[in-house]
Amino acid sequence: MEKVIGLITCNYSAKESSPLNESRPMASLPYFGRYRLVDFALSNFVNCGIRTVGMVMPYNYRSIIDHVGSGKDWDLDRKNGGLFILPGSAFGTSRTGARFLLRDLVHNKAYFTRSTSDAVFFSTANFVYNIDLDKVYEAHKASGADITVLTKTASEKDPDVTAFDVEDGRVCGVHHGTAFGETMFLDCFVINRHLLLDMFDWYAATDYLDLFEAMTGDFGRVNVRTYDFDGYVAPIFNKRAYFRANMDLLDPRITGELFVEERFIKTKTHDTPPAKFEVGSHVCHSAVASGDRIYGNVSDSILGRNVIIEAGATVRNSIVMQGCVVKSGARVENAIVDRGNVVPAGTELRGTPEDVLIKEKARD
Repeated sequence: MEKVIGLITCNYSAKESSPLNESRPMASLPYFGRYRLVDFALSNFVNCGIRTVGMVMPYNYRSIIDHVGSGKDWDLDRKNGGLFILPGSAFGTSRTGARFLLRDLVHNKAYFTRSTSDAVFFSTANFVYNIDLDKVYEAHKASGADITVLTKTASEKDPDVTAFDVEDGRVCGVHHGTAFGETMFLDCFVINRHLLLDMFDWYAATDYLDLFEAMTGDFGRVNVRTYDFDGYVAPIFNKRAYFRANMDLLDPRITGELFVEERFIKTKTHDTPPAKFEVGSHVCHSAVASGDRIYGNVSDSILGRNVIIEAGATVRNSIVMQGCVVKSGARVENAIVDRGNVVPAGTELRGTPEDVLIKEKARD
């Protein structure tokens, strides 16, 4: 991977707005109590040896910068290569939610021209999976493809995920929204760098489109091949998918597949003490982060760092993010409580499994 660079695009919006993404981009959404969504894309890159990574920023980039910093926690604070924070343009006119907006790539053309790499790996931050990208790159070189896209057979309908039309392993078309059994795009691909630079000229008049939208009529001359991934994948584009992807990790089989010893998922280091379970507390089938103090009852839930659950409080089938306090007698069920909130004593925050309640982030 010495001749490969990476780029993560964060400059796109969720089509379904919710209180979770009003003050932050999707890339910096907390995940499983201690991670952010962008950690998976960053870790997939650095775990295979990519040491030059660019990140295209959205306008509300503060939380991403606060999290990634100089890239030290991913071994990207280095003199040669390292982490490059790149500006994103105003969002394009594509109605389908472009994740690889050509305008973003063209505006950062210097990142690609100054490199001597043979290829570029692209990724977004909306998919959660852990993959060995070395194998993807080996397959890319062996096939002689111009572009190799990471794919998986869809197990359900999802209007937010891009799908490819494929014949004998080669992409011949693209459409938005997947149905059961179709080939879903995991928003990750590798492309030969010189071809990418040529594409900037080919599609100069349609830079408001996603790269693969612009290529719609060119799949005959550009050899785009698929690499099928059979591991755990969670696409996160709305609150229902976000909630389910978090709750999936309460299954030890899924956590064992996602957090493998040879490919650690790296994240920002926090120096906080371990969680403390006080006398009288009851916790079952839950993930509890460092710094938490539990006096009450927690079940089937995920708690972020420095959460306090007071005596007599109950949290069930919920996500309670960093710095929240659930006061005595309060009840939180089927809910997502964003960071910094204090749930007053005797208060009930209750959604349903089909329609999870969201308590927006507390104002600073």
